[in-house]
Amino acid sequence: MNANIMVIVVLLPMLAGALVSLIPFKTRTQMMVYIESVVLLNSALVLAMLLNQPDEPVVLFRFTGDLSLSFRLDGLGTVFTAILAALWPLATLYSFEYMKHEGHEKFFFMFYVITYGVTLGIALAEDIVTMYCFYEMLTLVTLPLIMHTLSREAILASRTYLYYSLGGAAFAFIGMIFILTYGTTSVFVPGGVLDMAAVGNKTNLLLFIYVLCFCGFSVKTAMWPFSAWLPKAGAAPTPVTALLHAVAVVKAGAFTIMRVTYYSFGTDILKGSWAQYVVMALVIFTIVYGCSRALKETHIKRRLAWSTVSNLSYILFGAVLMTPLGLVGALCHMVFHAVMKICSFFCAGSVIYKTGKNYVHELDGFGRKMPKVFIIFAISGFALMGVPGLCGFISKWNLAKAAVESQNTLAYVGVAALLVSALLTAMYMMTICVRAFFPGKDFDYDTIREVEDPNWMMILPLVIFAVAMLVFGLHPQPVIQALESVAAVMQ
Repeated sequence: MNANIMVIVVLLPMLAGALVSLIPFKTRTQMMVYIESVVLLNSALVLAMLLNQPDEPVVLFRFTGDLSLSFRLDGLGTVFTAILAALWPLATLYSFEYMKHEGHEKFFFMFYVITYGVTLGIALAEDIVTMYCFYEMLTLVTLPLIMHTLSREAILASRTYLYYSLGGAAFAFIGMIFILTYGTTSVFVPGGVLDMAAVGNKTNLLLFIYVLCFCGFSVKTAMWPFSAWLPKAGAAPTPVTALLHAVAVVKAGAFTIMRVTYYSFGTDILKGSWAQYVVMALVIFTIVYGCSRALKETHIKRRLAWSTVSNLSYILFGAVLMTPLGLVGALCHMVFHAVMKICSFFCAGSVIYKTGKNYVHELDGFGRKMPKVFIIFAISGFALMGVPGLCGFISKWNLAKAAVESQNTLAYVGVAALLVSALLTAMYMMTICVRAFFPGKDFDYDTIREVEDPNWMMILPLVIFAVAMLVFGLHPQPVIQALESVAAVMQ
């Protein structure tokens, strides 16, 4: 396939999204048809691109010399691109119903569609300069989405998000400069690009820069101590928080960390070094810390946000093991967590949309009034716990197995963290389900007699996500085989 398809799938949603605020739609239905058509068309183009991958890169813009904005599709980019293309149309369909009463819909959907193109720009970046440019752009286009309601809470949340993101970008920028200085090229190459002759006796300096770069990109994955922004971002509408927590922003953070680890610095210099132990310790701590905060939290969306903090560190844990099986586990959880978490967030959003209730203690009896939503929420909860037969078990099993086989002492602590996390996840997810389905024999259902499931635009994505969790859990082999081939090339 012609390499220009990569430029098209990045620019099409960005340009079409910008037009949302300019086109004089006569009815809301016309606007919905236009937006969903653009998103579906772009996802179809992405699918065609994945099935007939371009062999050559394409340069969008050249700054000077070897510095340019250029795209190339490789194995790791294929994984992230497939996640985006599969989930964005469903998320858009869900958001039509949710945003009906939120106001400023044109403004919202303009940035919602633009974000699709920007995130694809990160996934398809050929080099660290292109990836960094789109990474920074992602911060700017998601900022208006977080502050959409213009409430005091939303404005404070967007300010926190901006501060953290800019600080992280500064650390990441330092890493990029060192890669350009001590690397043979800015292009991503499996195994890394460092010129060891140029590095000389500066190995410890490069390891320190790697830790800085890791922490900079990990801001978007909300790794401790940079995790405070993510729960606060729950002030945004649920379609936004679902993208932040499951698809675009946090996955972009995990993706960029894998890029700099495996394609820029390379594992030869990192594996067994003090830098590997430092980042692994931060990741392991975050796994337990996020679950602990989720258990303590009573607000539904903030509870799920702290759960995301923990689960994103699962992905990072597999990546920093720097073994083929660890990488498979990381990629596996990257795919499966996207489905599990967007499903749980959309279930929570459906409850908030239909009832206005935001806290766990307010959900008593809702399971019998909203059976579709809460049955699917329970499935997503079991998957996040790692119950066999669901997709979450597959990725957690691979991560634990990789940690044991790595023979890394600190990795054994990571296995314990995974077990503790599974227990805490069961507690904070099942608490919601138990309250919803078993409120007690004295509970008066007349107090919630008007509560009901939402319409098909909200239910259809949830059903698809639930089926996906079951299919991936029962028949994971095709996905695992594909990810193993990606991991083999990255190593």
